[in-house]
Amino acid sequence: MGPGSIGLLIGLALAVMLALRVPVAFALAVSAILFPVLFKGHVAISTLGEQFFSSLSEFTLLSIPMFIVMGAAVAASPAGRDLYEALDRWLNRVPGGLIISNIGACSIFAALSGSSPATCAAIGKMGIPEMRQRGFPDSVATGAIAAGGTLGILIPPSITMIVYGIATETSIGRLFLAGLLPGLLLTGLFMAWSLFAAWRSGYSFSETRKVSWAERLVILPRVLPFLAVIVGVLWVLYGGVATPSEAAGVGAAFCIFLAVVIYRMWHPGELWTILSTSMKESVMILMIIGCAALFSQMLSSFYITQTAAETIVNAGLDKWVLMLAINIFLLFAGFFLPPVAVILMTAPILLPIVTQAGFDPYWFAVIFTINMEIGLITPPVGLNLYVINGIVPEVPLSTILKGAMPYMLCMVLAIIILSIFPGIATWLPEVWMGKAV
Repeated sequence: MGPGSIGLLIGLALAVMLALRVPVAFALAVSAILFPVLFKGHVAISTLGEQFFSSLSEFTLLSIPMFIVMGAAVAASPAGRDLYEALDRWLNRVPGGLIISNIGACSIFAALSGSSPATCAAIGKMGIPEMRQRGFPDSVATGAIAAGGTLGILIPPSITMIVYGIATETSIGRLFLAGLLPGLLLTGLFMAWSLFAAWRSGYSFSETRKVSWAERLVILPRVLPFLAVIVGVLWVLYGGVATPSEAAGVGAAFCIFLAVVIYRMWHPGELWTILSTSMKESVMILMIIGCAALFSQMLSSFYITQTAAETIVNAGLDKWVLMLAINIFLLFAGFFLPPVAVILMTAPILLPIVTQAGFDPYWFAVIFTINMEIGLITPPVGLNLYVINGIVPEVPLSTILKGAMPYMLCMVLAIIILSIFPGIATWLPEVWMGKAV
């Protein structure tokens, strides 16, 4: 049986297991064990244990649980509430300031937590009831938060970008810089559509509430320290002062310290919630990384990845036709799998193909991530949709999906803009860190 036939068989088996709701890590591990035994005998799996643990021994991986602790400390505290309230007070005189505050709070909280579901939960609990109370349509109120939460995997520091960097052996610092301006671009597109959708539905932006300067200033001491931690972590990372793991460790320690000092979260139960939540998410991601390494090694041993790459290259497709096909594939994969799984399973295969076609690897990382963002607000997985539905169960899931659909188109528009102007993603890394070798 040739590599193509074996590859189809492996893909079918993996699809069946995922359809049966087998956890992604276990589905990858079963495939990595089963097929070598079937085609090569039990000797083929004699080194699987060593391969699994060696894939998790890279020092850079330490940054993943540290950034997760950093985000968990922020998510477990009332920082999201204060961030939302601060923006609402400062933008109260701006037409449509409430909805701008919600999107802005999502983008900043996404940078603080690095988690899309946490962003939706933290900002949505305050923002959605407030928007509905002030007359915003349910679809706009819920769709804006669902889409705003996706910014957590693009705006640095991003766990998804760290996983991408590890999987493709690219610079995590460059990846963070590459995602910054596209993240701001997406934030602007989300704000523009939200304002237009609210205006189109007949909402009047003339209503404002009076907020004194004292009310605006009193909340800043609770918000600015967290923002300072994010700026500090990114500065030492980009400035070459510290490695990603070191920067993440210091950032996690500072965020826990701020949660204790500012919000009095010194009860052992509250600290245990932060640590236990972080541990569960870290183990999940690291299990997927380890099992994906076994899966990739298995594909390589059957020459499946090499054959797929050669077939695509020899097809002689125009580079933009190739990129369109890759985007459609990533979009489809994001409908069913979490971003981390898609990255680990496909990025090492796709990156050599796109770089050979002449595309910048860091630009492609941004395009890849935006496709994963779309998957977070599309069924059947669409995690953010279900988080929002849990916050406001009286709003039907169909209404939330209807509200989120235009934001998917905003993301597609962002991909088109980045394709026309790739410098939006590549300019900042080149200016700050020089051209990639």
